[in-house]
Order: sequence, then structure tokens, then C-alpha cells
Amino acid sequence: MLGSTHGTLTTHSRPARVVACGEQPPPTVHGVPEPRGGDGGERDGAAVDRDVSGRPLYAEVPDLDRFFRPRAVAVVGASDGEGRPNTGITRQLIAWAERVGARLHLVNPGREKVFGRPCHASVADLADLTDPTGHCEPIDLAVLLVADPVPVIEQLGDAKVAFAVAFASGFAETGADGAAAQDRLAEAVDRAGLRLLGPNTNLNAFETFREDLDGPAIALITQSGHQGRPVFTLQELGIRLSHWAPTGNEADLEVADFLSYFASRPEVGAIAAYVEGLKDGRSFLLAADRAARHKVPVVAVKVGRTETGARMAASHTGKLTGADEVVDAAMRQFGVIRVDGLDELQDTAALLARARKPIAEGVAVYSISGGTGAHFSDLATAAGLRLPALPRAKQDELHQWIPDYLSVANPIDNGGHPVGDWRGRKIIDAILADPSIGVLICPITGPFPPMSDTLAQDLVDAAERTDKLVCVVWGSPVGTEDAYRRTLLGSSRAATFRTFANCITAVRAYLDHHRFVDGYRSPFDDAPRVLSPSARKAQALLRPGRQLSEHAAKQLLRAYGIRVPREQLVTSAAAAVRAASQVGYPVVMKASGPQLAHKTELGLVKVGLTSASQVRDAYRELTDIARYEDVPLDGVLVCQMIERGVEMVVGVTHDSLFGPTVTVGLGGVLVEVLRDVAVGVPPFGEDRARAMLGELRGHALLDGVRGAPPADIDALVEVVLRAQRMALELGSELAELDINPLVVLPRGQGAVALDALAVCHGTDGESPARGS
Repeated sequence: MLGSTHGTLTTHSRPARVVACGEQPPPTVHGVPEPRGGDGGERDGAAVDRDVSGRPLYAEVPDLDRFFRPRAVAVVGASDGEGRPNTGITRQLIAWAERVGARLHLVNPGREKVFGRPCHASVADLADLTDPTGHCEPIDLAVLLVADPVPVIEQLGDAKVAFAVAFASGFAETGADGAAAQDRLAEAVDRAGLRLLGPNTNLNAFETFREDLDGPAIALITQSGHQGRPVFTLQELGIRLSHWAPTGNEADLEVADFLSYFASRPEVGAIAAYVEGLKDGRSFLLAADRAARHKVPVVAVKVGRTETGARMAASHTGKLTGADEVVDAAMRQFGVIRVDGLDELQDTAALLARARKPIAEGVAVYSISGGTGAHFSDLATAAGLRLPALPRAKQDELHQWIPDYLSVANPIDNGGHPVGDWRGRKIIDAILADPSIGVLICPITGPFPPMSDTLAQDLVDAAERTDKLVCVVWGSPVGTEDAYRRTLLGSSRAATFRTFANCITAVRAYLDHHRFVDGYRSPFDDAPRVLSPSARKAQALLRPGRQLSEHAAKQLLRAYGIRVPREQLVTSAAAAVRAASQVGYPVVMKASGPQLAHKTELGLVKVGLTSASQVRDAYRELTDIARYEDVPLDGVLVCQMIERGVEMVVGVTHDSLFGPTVTVGLGGVLVEVLRDVAVGVPPFGEDRARAMLGELRGHALLDGVRGAPPADIDALVEVVLRAQRMALELGSELAELDINPLVVLPRGQGAVALDALAVCHGTDGESPARGS
């Protein structure tokens, strides 16, 4: 993936600048654009690489090599004064520069030397630096130890500096005034043509990483430095870390930038992230897509599940948290593994970084206690892991070494692992030899030497000689035992956990990840790039700043090929009778007006009308109620009555982070009570639309219950995909769409939208309040 940056886009639109003598190209995209359908997820800047909504389809990847492995570093505001905060930071940066082999240049107008090193009087001096050979030496990274970085940023731009880090706080995390100051900082960064980490960040990127560890590494991204500590300390357990990106307030560089960069680093086996808020939803999806293309697992804690958590996240980082249901769906859709606790983050990331691809998905549980095996198996099965019963021949083989009265079907109860001979290893090898087993888990609830010591050693020996995953749960609260500290942690092949829950979470994520990436096809490759004829028809129906009547909303659906009942809009009782005869009895009559959202509650729907007299009476009643309620109408709809089917809802709404989103769920009058919906974030394909249906608690209704025939799921999926196309093409004009109920008829008979509500964005981009 290394190569030219010619023809690529930067994350922010910046004017091109001439590269000075000896200067490196500006930090834009790392790597050559890959052809469509490749596994890199990055493209050149051609117009075709934007979808119909105008948003990018491929990740733009900063060349962060110059940030993490700079050749020349400047420290602006360097100090060695006693008791000053900058002194400790300067000392740490000097040590870090020596470790990474970077030449260090200190800047402080008030000092000639800092820690015995010569000090430049101004940032302007950085433009004229030369290396020991006399060649021009551009600064790759400037670390700003100043309270107000804006003036310095502008000077760094003149000096052609590539990256800067701003530690200063007092920006968007403090409120409106701080947000305005951060906007000014972002504007200065744009003008300067460099990239900025921060503000309100810390020194985590410049930590001491152990270089004596091998194997695939974890790359860490955090928006709160302290929250990354548990993952960073995994090094003490022998697990390698390669990078730590503390993104802070993200005035410029954001989580997505580092995620995209880490996804193609050869040493990175997994990416762990602590996220408080996403700066831009599309950028995050493109970065996650890039990781999925490269088959790199991403494990994330995303706070903001609750109102309190969301409020705290906003106060900490000054970013929008977004509706959590949408964030959750977006992560699931692009293979990001969302966990809740930092302990889960470290254990899951560690397993995914180091474990080989599974050979089979079956899990075997091996224990020295029947109670332990039963307990663990209950939890594992409830979490969705598959524990296949071992074949009779395999059970007979195991009973050569395990007493006949113990169950070895799975879980396997050995009654006490053999200590004095070779039988223990034979048992483990025999389990791993079964072709249905891809993962062996041995829960050890507490040390019981010498049995637990021998068991640990046998498990490690087996793990070193198999391509299958061997996991051990060491349940001792002490954690100082030799069997744990030396035997288990000394192995790079056996995965060790301290709790049942974390082991199960990690193994499930491991199997889910490989299943996901093996079948992954990027939806961005197939996203529409050209407006359809349907869009032109629909745009003529939209009214900026207004809610459409049901009749107009259904015309919108028709434009996109979504089936609606036969119906006519009438303005007199006589016309209603004529319409009913043409539509065909029985009919439904509904008031239609641009401010009507809940017609049933107002008595503005009449169902099952079978005669002309009922139609005339219904017309008069509907118009009388509308006059009494002071509800303006554009007429009364006389509709075909659809009697059989499953009532669903399909909707389009606008998320503050991800833009247009699509929902599907159980519909009808109780939709807001049941709240059984699944979310899709465009673009997505048919597989994702079907997966959304599988996420519904009431999915069984579509399969047919209590004698009802199976519903036409293919037709429902088609409606979801057509709604998505509408969301992509009309997203800037259509604020909200509700198709409720969408009646899904028996298999092969289609789906019919009985009602629809559409709300248009105003000319200022805001959507009006829905009608009552």
C-alpha cells in the first residue's frame, strides 16, 4: 500500500502549495488509490467517488508515518524551569525523540538553552533548518506547549511543518465560547495546510512502548487518555501495542483518520478504541469499511448509551454523541465490535489481535468440575456460542482416560485432570482433533495445585501445537500463582482470561468477526452515484418546510415503485361514491391534509365500508370532524381495503451524525409503544436489509405464527431498499418519512403501504414540526 500520493484528496479542502527544497509532500493520503472493488477502500478524487448525496465513498487516509515516526520534531514552549509543567513534558519528549531516532529542535524566545540543548528564538527559525548533511530538514511534528496555539499554528504553516499537537484545554469541552475558539483553531489549521492532533489532548502518543514483544499488535485510539490505560498495560502481560492516538477534541485529526491509517499497518492485528463522540458519521463509516476490507478487527467502547452518559461525553469532548441506536446499528453494520467495559475492550482486542482464523465454529468446554462446566456452558450458550455434542466415537475415545460415569458429550467433565502421567494431554488433544471443534475453553475457577498447574501446562503445550484456539479462564482473584503468571501468560498461543463473561464476550466477537469479514462486500462499491428517474419525479412533489398530505406522500412512494392501495382523492360525497365503485368494495375512507399525522385518534379513518350510503355518511362525518378540529383538508381518500398481512413500519429519518437513516419494525397503531425497530445506515445492501429483519424481537410474525402463512419477506426487503434509495437521493430535501402500516402480504403477494407521512426540510435545512 505504500507509494505515491499523487491524485488523492486531503481530509480538508486546502489550496495546493509548492513543495520546498527537501520538503516532504503535505500529509494527505497514505498509499496508492486502489481500483474499485479492491480491499483498500481508498480512491482518487474523481467525481465518481461521491454518491448521489454528494458524500465521499472511500476513506482518505493521512500519512501518519510522519507523525508516529518523525525525522525532525520541534517543541514550542520548551522549558527546564523548576516546577513548571512544561519542564516534565519537555523531558519526556526529549527521551521519546531519542527512542524513535528523531532530531529534536527546541523553541523558546526567552531561553538560549533548555536542558543544555540549544533553543531557537522563534518558530520562523524552523523554516531554515538543515540536517547534519547540510540538506533542508522540514519539521514533521511540532509539539505546542503554549496556552493559545492559534498564532503558533499560522507560523508553523509558514515553516512548512507537517503535523502539530496542541495540549491546551479550554476549547469545545467548556461550552459555547470554547467551541468558538476551537472553530478559530480549526480555521487556522486549514489555512496553514498542516494536520493537528488536539486540542485538549495529552502525551499518550509519546509513551514508552515495549519493543521486546512480537506478534500482531494492538493499535489504540482514545478520546480520553486515562481510559486507555488498561489496554496500554496489556504490555505487562506480554501483549504488544504499536501506537496510541489520544485524539482529544478533534479540531482536525479524528478517530476515523487513525482508524483508517491503522487498518493497513502490517503490524496491527486489532484496533481498540474508546470513543466519546464521533466528529463525522460518514468518515467513521468509511474508516470502518476500510478496516473490514483489510480484515482488521475494530473493538470499541462508545459511551453515550444513556442520557447521562451522552451529556457527560459532550461536556468532555464537545462533540455530538448521536442517537445511540443509530451508532449501534452503524457499528454492527460495518463490523465494529462494540463492548461496554474497559476490561472487555482489553480482553477482546487482545484475543482478536493474536488468534488465528477459526477452522470451525464449535466450542468445547473442558473442566475439572461438572458444576463449572454446566455453569460456563449455560452462559456460553445464552451468549450465542454453539457447543456441539461430540460424536459417540469421540466420547468413547475420551472414556479411555475419563471414567464412564462422567459426561464427555460437551461440556467435558474430567473429574480431575490427570497429574501423574500422560493422560491429560491425550484428553486435550483428542478434543481438539474433533473437526466440529474450533475453540477449546477450560474454565479454572481457582488454583488447586498440583492439578491446576499441570492442567495449565498441558493446555499451553496443546495450544502451541494446534491451529485451533485454546482459551483458559483463570478465576483466582489473586493472580500471583506461577501457573498463571509464568505458564499461561508466558504463552503467546493460549488466550487467558480472568472472568467467564470476558472470555465468552471475546470468543463470540472472534467468531463473529471472522464470519463477517469472510463474507464482507463493501456497500460503498455499489452505492448509487447518479440520480434515478424516480428522484426527478419525487422532487416535483416535495414542498420545502411542509408536511405532505397522505395523498401526496403516497405519490412519493409510487415514484419509487413502492406499492400503495388503489385510491382516489375526492372533495364531495357524490365523488366518494363514484370512487368507491371504481376502487371496489369494501373501502377505507380517510381524511387527507398536510397537517394530519395521527388520523385514527381524531376519528378521521373509517374502515370496512360496503355500500354507497355508508360512503356518503362517512364522507360527511369525516369533513365535519375536520371542521370541528380546525384541520385543513385537501380532500378525502377512498382506498382499497387490504385485510390480510403483517403490519410493519418502514421509515426514513435524519441523524445528526450519519445523515439519512432507514428503520424497519413492527408497525400499526402501537409502533411507538412496541419500539421494535432496526436501523440501517445507508449505503447498505440486501444482506443488511435482511439482517435488520432478523434483529426484530417480533421477527417470528413474518415467518407465520398460529396458522398464519409466512409473509412476503422478499417484498419487505425490496421496500426497505427502495426507501434507502429515497433517503440517499432526497436526503437534503426529505427530513422524515413514515410508511405505517406497510402490510406485508403472504409470500409471493407483495407488500402494500396503507399510510404514509412525509416531512420536508425547510429552505434553511430545518424540518417543520409534524402535524398533530
